[in-house]
Amino acid sequence: MIYMNYIAAVILIVMGLYTILFKKNIIKIVLGMSIVDYGINLLIVSTGFKEGGTAPVFTIREFVAGTFFVDPVPQALTLTSIVIGACVDAMALALAVKIYQQYHTTNADEIRRLHG
Repeated sequence: MIYMNYIAAVILIVMGLYTILFKKNIIKIVLGMSIVDYGINLLIVSTGFKEGGTAPVFTIREFVAGTFFVDPVPQALTLTSIVIGACVDAMALALAVKIYQQYHTTNADEIRRLHG
């Protein structure tokens, strides 16, 4: 079943890249960036998953020879990525609002035509 996570991650990344490359609305481009970020986070978390593994939080009594843990490094990287992604999304949306206030449009082609 872990393959479903990889398939979903690839689908999210492709959908986000399609939105970034082929949509002209700046808000949709920012949403595409967010979708790519979600797909990459899912991919990172899926790489650290182990079937039957437990959480990497334990006491000395729980630590026996037959137990193994899920890798905590991808989880920590994903948590950092979520925080950074939220900040990037907020900044990009703030810039999109300023662009709309300045040019009265969110169409990227029209904004490019205004400044050559």
